[in-house]
Amino acid sequence: MTNVAIDVRLTETSLWQWQTWQGLPYLTCNLLEDWSHGFFTRHYYPQTPEAFTAALGANVPVYRVKQVHGDRLLNPQGIANPEIAEADGIITDASGQGIWVASADCTPVLIGDRSSGVGVAIHSGWRGTAKGIVAKAVKQLLNSGSCLDNLVLALGPAIAGEVYQVDGEVAAEVGLSLFPQETNPDQILANLFNLSPSPLFADEEKGKVRLDVRRVIYHQLQQLGIRDEQIAIAPFCTYQQEEHFFSYRREKAKKIQWSGIVSR
Repeated sequence: MTNVAIDVRLTETSLWQWQTWQGLPYLTCNLLEDWSHGFFTRHYYPQTPEAFTAALGANVPVYRVKQVHGDRLLNPQGIANPEIAEADGIITDASGQGIWVASADCTPVLIGDRSSGVGVAIHSGWRGTAKGIVAKAVKQLLNSGSCLDNLVLALGPAIAGEVYQVDGEVAAEVGLSLFPQETNPDQILANLFNLSPSPLFADEEKGKVRLDVRRVIYHQLQQLGIRDEQIAIAPFCTYQQEEHFFSYRREKAKKIQWSGIVSR
């Protein structure tokens, strides 16, 4: 399969639908149609999920965490205080739990198990991706009895690779998650360029590259055996589509949008 073919399939626009709640837009993904869920836009700011969780269902409890760009995953029962509980992902442990993550340029990832109804919400920036937080969540689900074929994953709006300039060292650190036996940073970058679709783009500035974090996550999932048809990547860029999304890289301001899913 060619680079273009994979990319078109993963970012198929028809997999994503615009919805409205109280006149404000948010996104849903067809792969998660069996769950109440949403990737909410800048138009909901500065509200927190407690204010608009009714968009995903009445009387749904809200669980969120203090995000720290790591790879820690919590169950709702482990979140006594969302301002204190440090983590970057939540895995439901009962039905009817609304779990949320915040993002600007980082990738919000929502996962569902079609058999059990379990939901997962993850905030995966480059640091969390380097630590393999999404793959870690999948492995935790498998250890809890999930079947790989029953999982569906939606990677929401995030900064696109063609506009996300990073140091080569950062890209190599992220790439190490895909090539853990490789010790040479330059070889890691070469390996990333050779992937299809490649998560790296060339940059005119010396020592810099452009990094597509969502494509790295995609390749991490492929290494676990997850098929293309189980993954959807939102064809939206937080940096380039200012009308719908905040971008820390663009605005240098800590303004966020929320993404959430309710377990069945």
